[in-house]
Amino acid sequence: MRANLLLSFNIIALISVSALLSYVLQKHGFSATTLLIILVSAALIAHIFTLFNRQQKQAEMVLRALANGDSTLGLGQQHPMLKQFEQVKAQMQTARFNAEQQAQFLQALLIHVDLAVMVCDDNGKVIESNPAVSKLLGKSFQNLHELGAVGELILNAEHNIRSNTYWQNGEQHDTLSIQLSIAEIQGKVRRVVSLQSIHNQLQLKEQQAYKRLTKVLTHEIANSITPLSSLADTCSNLMPQELCFIDNEDKQDLQLALNTLASRTSHLGDFITRFHQVSSLPRPDLAPANLADILARIVALHLQQAHQQQTHIKLSIKSQQLVMLDSSQIEQVLVNLIKNALEVLKSSQKHSAENAAQPRIEISLAQNTSQQLYIEISDNGPGISEHVVDMIFVPFFTTKQQGSGIGLSLSRQIMLNHGGDLINVQKPQGACFRCVFG
Repeated sequence: MRANLLLSFNIIALISVSALLSYVLQKHGFSATTLLIILVSAALIAHIFTLFNRQQKQAEMVLRALANGDSTLGLGQQHPMLKQFEQVKAQMQTARFNAEQQAQFLQALLIHVDLAVMVCDDNGKVIESNPAVSKLLGKSFQNLHELGAVGELILNAEHNIRSNTYWQNGEQHDTLSIQLSIAEIQGKVRRVVSLQSIHNQLQLKEQQAYKRLTKVLTHEIANSITPLSSLADTCSNLMPQELCFIDNEDKQDLQLALNTLASRTSHLGDFITRFHQVSSLPRPDLAPANLADILARIVALHLQQAHQQQTHIKLSIKSQQLVMLDSSQIEQVLVNLIKNALEVLKSSQKHSAENAAQPRIEISLAQNTSQQLYIEISDNGPGISEHVVDMIFVPFFTTKQQGSGIGLSLSRQIMLNHGGDLINVQKPQGACFRCVFG
């Protein structure tokens, strides 16, 4: 239909041009050759114009059909352009299918990997992220500005970086390893960020360093103490009763020195035995257990001591969930923490005013925002001084006159071996320790 209209238009145009030329010829007089050239030129110009319009309209029709998903184009089955169109459409569909398939594969991969990955624009808006991001950071977010110092580190970077930084969300403390890659995709800057917690790895390295140190010290000190203790006992036993000194007090002093040397080396031997516990802690023998039952037993053991020093113990159980643990090791941790709290409150009672609040210890079993079970033991004593709070888990560091500095370090190592942690929670009053189970 459209081709017939174009042909009619060409015929009408030629008739019009012929009439016009005949009129000019009658008035001015032109040769037959000139008239023929003019007619042919006019016909060629009209034909070229028609072909141009046809090609333009066909191109528009093809593009419109591709955009609308139309596969007919209004062309006949034998039209040569229909075959080419089908080939182009098939190639585009294949490319689109491959792109969608690859996008779905990448999305499924990001969902299943534990590594937190997100893509942001240069203004900090999160374009894509996997569930591991909100799981690691403890919350979901739409912009890097919501992440505080971590977001500023990523946004202010001018090139690819690998860095470590501290992260806190409520009571959740962590150390993050951040790897940033900056790329330009389709003329737009994209920041690809991967986040990983290295808190447990750092603690493991720290504990391994302590173990190596304690093994070396235990070996060296034990090798020196054993012969000293033996020599002191031998010298004390070999000294004859009839041994005479110019001054009898000199003999008494010598006997006292030998006895003191033997006594102190014996005490050092006991200390080395406790010292050795840090580096030779056995692996936990895991079995399902109810933390509520364990807590009830441990609290019952300390009720009499608490009553004698007029300390109130409050136990709160908010979960009855079973946990895989070594009961004897976890009991050792709980006994140590409750014992420390009782000793601190007893010591503070001696120095506090008569109208001070009643000493109390609160023990609770609950779950945190990451659905981890934890046992929290807190007291209303004087708390931990700021200048020593970073040292309380260092082996052999203690603020007690008779302390060995092993209890908290050993307790933390037990919790780490259980896949959890022992942390100090800052509170307005008193000390608070939380045993978190992985």
